[in-house]
Amino acid sequence: QVQLVESGGGLVQSGGSLRLSCAASGNIFTIYYMGWYRQATGKPRELVASINSEDSTNYADSVKGRFTISTDGAKNTVHLQMNNLRPEDTAVYYCKLMKLGRAYWGQGTQVTVSS
Repeated sequence: QVQLVESGGGLVQSGGSLRLSCAASGNIFTIYYMGWYRQATGKPRELVASINSEDSTNYADSVKGRFTISTDGAKNTVHLQMNNLRPEDTAVYYCKLMKLGRAYWGQGTQVTVSS
């Protein structure tokens, strides 16, 4: 069993920055993948950024050059540094972890970017 605890969401003005964090606990020794997804009101959930056990990263086109995903040395915590935020980034952001073929999700944290 794996538990995920997210932090860092909030309200920020356009052009500002936020840093989201997701800490994994429990059996975390065989983590394969960690990522951030977001879901805006009335829209489907979409991948924002991900990083795998080989430190390969993937970003949505809309956030390339603005967001950076990273993990700590033990790869049990994933961060999403969000710079130059735009109103269209407003969404609930979810942390996702994959381990031995099973997906685990955080509770979600609201990010709101004002004009």
